[in-house]
Amino acid sequence: MADVIVDESSFVRAAGRQLIIYGLITLFGFTAIMFMLDAMASLVGTDTGSSRAIDAEKSTITLLLKEEPPQLDSTKATDQVSGQILGHVMEGLLRQDAQQKIQAAVAEKWDITPEGATFHLRADARWSDGKPVTAHDFVFAWRTVVNPATASEYAFIMYFVKNAEAINQGKLPTTELGATAVDDRTLKVMFERPLTFFDKVVTFKTFLPIREDFYQQTNGRYGADAEEMLYNGPFSITSWVHGASLKVEKNQHYWRRDEIRLNNINWAYITSDASASFNFFKDGKIAAASLSPDTLSNALEQRWHIKQFQDGGVFFLEFNHRPDRLTRNLNLRRAMQLVTDPNELVNKVTKLPGYLVGDSLFPGYLDGVKDKFKTEKPPKKIVRDIEAARRHLELAKQELGLEKIPPLTLLSTEDPISNVQAEYYQAVFRDTLGLEIKIDKQIFKQRLAKMTAGEFDLVSAGWGPDYEDLLTFGDLFASWNLNNRGRYASDEYDRQVRIAQSSTDQAERVEAFARMQDLIIDDAVILFNYERGASYVTHPQLKGVIRRVIGSDPDYTYAWIDEGQG
Repeated sequence: MADVIVDESSFVRAAGRQLIIYGLITLFGFTAIMFMLDAMASLVGTDTGSSRAIDAEKSTITLLLKEEPPQLDSTKATDQVSGQILGHVMEGLLRQDAQQKIQAAVAEKWDITPEGATFHLRADARWSDGKPVTAHDFVFAWRTVVNPATASEYAFIMYFVKNAEAINQGKLPTTELGATAVDDRTLKVMFERPLTFFDKVVTFKTFLPIREDFYQQTNGRYGADAEEMLYNGPFSITSWVHGASLKVEKNQHYWRRDEIRLNNINWAYITSDASASFNFFKDGKIAAASLSPDTLSNALEQRWHIKQFQDGGVFFLEFNHRPDRLTRNLNLRRAMQLVTDPNELVNKVTKLPGYLVGDSLFPGYLDGVKDKFKTEKPPKKIVRDIEAARRHLELAKQELGLEKIPPLTLLSTEDPISNVQAEYYQAVFRDTLGLEIKIDKQIFKQRLAKMTAGEFDLVSAGWGPDYEDLLTFGDLFASWNLNNRGRYASDEYDRQVRIAQSSTDQAERVEAFARMQDLIIDDAVILFNYERGASYVTHPQLKGVIRRVIGSDPDYTYAWIDEGQG
């Protein structure tokens, strides 16, 4: 990657503007500042440049993707970017609406009991080549997920289905999976253990259908290019220039096509450069843009209507617990835990409205028994204690047989927020413990690959909810979960996950999650950062964009262009 030249005078001026803006926000509050600027904007109007972002005549919008989708094979996809695209071009048995309510999708009717489920597929569900979507397509896709040869990092989410875990471990053939096509339009599912929320789970992308004949014709390249996929969702991919752009158009075979008001969505740019995103929006080239700490103050100066959204993601530094890594040592991890301060990171470093200080693996919006989980089971407080941290560091050196801890590698994504965070931690560990941290900056796709390979001591990581239950976070650090990239393993943690998986008593499950929460802190499995918020802007003509905590986000499926706002 080429070196980046920074104009220091411009940086200082921008920093000054940002301090003024954040000072106003601190004094009056973000909502008040937004109200004042909205009032001014109503007087002067909103100028978003030319009409390239919005083409009302063709019912087309142009957008930006922060990253290249790493994987559009739903049996292997793990990331939010791929999930966003899949949410526009594919559809599962059930879906969630804008209010996170379960709605019919390929399945028009369903019956769910604690022991299993039956889904009745609609007759007008079609693939993009016009052929019907059948129960066999779900059976094939799900068997592919749990097949050990697929090496799906999300196979664990299928473990709710009878025999899925045993199949994934190579103990049974895929034909033993508890999902059966009774006929073309009837799918019967048996559960591994009693389950009360399968309707929420089955909306996730790993449960999407794949048609076997087409899959086999791709010779292992399913999902690699636009022509290597079949689509059954609102849109179909018509162009995918890797690393540059991706375009979708309305799928004329989609059963709800009359409700889809956009003809095309053109993700014409793929870049994580926050300044580029800001300028594209300012110049009228894209219809929506996320804001970073560096661009928020500029957006405020432009008097744009800035929106906020809590996206449900929890972010942290994850330690590598593998036997060949120094970070396997608990005293070293505790030393590093005791010098970090998420409050400082959120309020003095990232400084973005909407970010909440991290203190648990479980975000604050998830329910317990009668109240929010974290209200009922508050996490242990981690108090910064540099002297205690240094004592733990000395114990770590003794246990590891080292006079000095050699440099540790922090794997991070190449983007503004991640860069600032990595440099913050580098300075904290150096100044308090004398530890040398080498930052390994990678593009998003490569960071995922290095995480999977275990090529890190610490990694900037995060997790968003796959379904609306505490287990979607709790089982992340189960020993069998391949998304547990640091390979933390604890018999006690696994035992608590099994309780949460199998019990239908919510009080018992909450106690299990509370124990998991304690273990994450006691074993210093991760270092908490924050619960992420998002600040963003949209073109005034773009309406109906859905922001959601669970599922494809942002969702432009039911968006439309208001010609009266032009």
